[in-house]
Amino acid sequence: MSSEHQRLAGFLWSVADLLRGSYKQSEYGRVVLPFTVLRRLECVLEPHKAAIIEKRDELKEKGIENRERQLLSFVRPLGLSFFNESNLSLPKIVGAETDEHVIARNLRTYVGGFSSTAADIFEHYDFTNQIARLEKSKLLYQVAGRFAEPDMDLSPERVSNHQMGYLFEELIRRFSEISNETAGEHFTPREVINLMVQLLLSPDEAELLTPSRVFTVLDPACGTGGMLTAAEDFITEHNPNATVKVFGQEMNPESYAISRSDMLIKGEPADNIKLGNSFTDDRHAAQSFSYLLANPPFGVEWKQARDEVEAEHENKGYRGRFGAGLPRINDGSLLFLQHMIHHMRSPEEGGARVAIVFNGSPLFTGGAGSGESDIRRWILENDWLEGIVALPDQLFYNTGISTYFWILSNKKDPAHKGKVILLDARDEWEKMRKSLGDKRKFIPDDRIAELKKLYVNALSEAESDPRVKVFRPRDFGYRRITVERPLRLRFEVTEEALAELEANKTLAKDTDLRDKLLAALRPLAGREPVYSRADFDATMKAAYADAGLTGIPAAVTKQVWNAVSVSDPEGELQKDKKGDVLPDPDLRDNENVPLDEDIHAYLEREVLPHVPDAWIDESKTKVGYEIPFTRYFYEYTPPRPLEEIDAELQELEGEIQRLLGEVTE
Repeated sequence: MSSEHQRLAGFLWSVADLLRGSYKQSEYGRVVLPFTVLRRLECVLEPHKAAIIEKRDELKEKGIENRERQLLSFVRPLGLSFFNESNLSLPKIVGAETDEHVIARNLRTYVGGFSSTAADIFEHYDFTNQIARLEKSKLLYQVAGRFAEPDMDLSPERVSNHQMGYLFEELIRRFSEISNETAGEHFTPREVINLMVQLLLSPDEAELLTPSRVFTVLDPACGTGGMLTAAEDFITEHNPNATVKVFGQEMNPESYAISRSDMLIKGEPADNIKLGNSFTDDRHAAQSFSYLLANPPFGVEWKQARDEVEAEHENKGYRGRFGAGLPRINDGSLLFLQHMIHHMRSPEEGGARVAIVFNGSPLFTGGAGSGESDIRRWILENDWLEGIVALPDQLFYNTGISTYFWILSNKKDPAHKGKVILLDARDEWEKMRKSLGDKRKFIPDDRIAELKKLYVNALSEAESDPRVKVFRPRDFGYRRITVERPLRLRFEVTEEALAELEANKTLAKDTDLRDKLLAALRPLAGREPVYSRADFDATMKAAYADAGLTGIPAAVTKQVWNAVSVSDPEGELQKDKKGDVLPDPDLRDNENVPLDEDIHAYLEREVLPHVPDAWIDESKTKVGYEIPFTRYFYEYTPPRPLEEIDAELQELEGEIQRLLGEVTE
């Protein structure tokens, strides 16, 4: 973090001190962020301000009232995609007047002078209402004055777009911390973005050099736009003649406004950044992209989008975005991945690559037949998963959990077809001098370069580097088999059985019948168990006859048998009317068998030596997929010898005795 960055962040943070008392801490960003954007736009326009005003006057003289189209055409050759046709600026507004009402009026006029693309940013900050609130609190002159100071120079020559991204993220992080909000929903640490972009784009370095090539990039949860900027910079650094078009969608209005302003400042189409929920309002529905990357919020439920998502899943299937399956409602991570796969450019169009940040849950949550497993199965059986990279923990601002990059491609080269790379980068970190929220570690540039090289050359490195392993997609698949064992029963009337029948809901519908049944069965309590169903049936029928019970409904008879039947390994083998052995639900078990292994061979080897009467109910077999990353990289560490542990304990005991002796002297 540079000294200039620290100075500017401290300066902007000091503005928040002016708001104490009039604003809640959680509201500071509503003032500081739009004023920072305003000052940045103003500094970008400053070298061209006189020319814009001159062009405005020329158009006025011609009687042209709606001048936006002509002024935009005028500023585009200057590298701008917006303008402000007002004579005002922040220094002029606060330098000429101290009256809060006049300053408010002039500030609204000034903001109203922006082209519509820039004005939209301030609308999403609700800036007009913030001006009125500051005026009412008699803070407008002080706040606007701070941003108008010469030290608040945010011109591109002094503060690059990357530095502005850092600055906005630092402010968001601080504001989120003091209001206990989730900073991680807004942005990703820059070294994480750098590594992600390297792994996404480096395998395509040769393709990036193609002359006059057009590349499109999408981030469906773009936050402040840091990932889009990093991807664009990587491509243009490799090929200055390439055309890069970036697109994003963000549901947080403040982050959306920052990302949109960044596009304006770079002279790119701000309309490529859309506001809205990517699940319910896909603002790029008709487009496909060369590269897609995202860091969606971890473990966030999608209950609010449930109706739309389920309708698309059921009505459109694979023609829509969510045909492969729906994850559990409390984690929409795999919905984001399906959304991104849907927007991949087809192989016929040149193909696409995807990179997304996940926590560990999407690797293994959900058993065979679940939505998560079905999504993994769809991805792996289509051979789209290129690799997964495990990152260090404590890398993000709002969580210390372990995270993973998933990298997908629908244009694998022949060497990578039918292969999935697992790269363990959990130990590739250095400790930060000062923690930022939950972020206590970072990945230095030299480690990023090493990991990029390792990933690109993973197929050749797998034999020699323990951090790399290569698998086939099938290796993550399994059959979940249901192992049954025969139902063996003995029959007896116990006090527990009588109590169960007395509380039974079916019998409670006819309390008179229930009481007669209990009276008939109670004399049988305490007798020796019977190991023949036919014999016990005869005993019960005799008891019913003695009690004068006839015409007992089948549903009631079933409940009685359930109560008097007890599972017993020595009991009678139970069969259905066809003579087939019935399974015992209490002895039922499930086993996961790798796809390449015969389930009957597995049963014979792993199960039958222990329970010879078991069998597989093949009607219940399901195929599942999971990626147990940690298991693949687990290294067994044998415990220390007992002699060594005993010696250490004796040494510690001796030290304790010595210390106690010193205390008692």
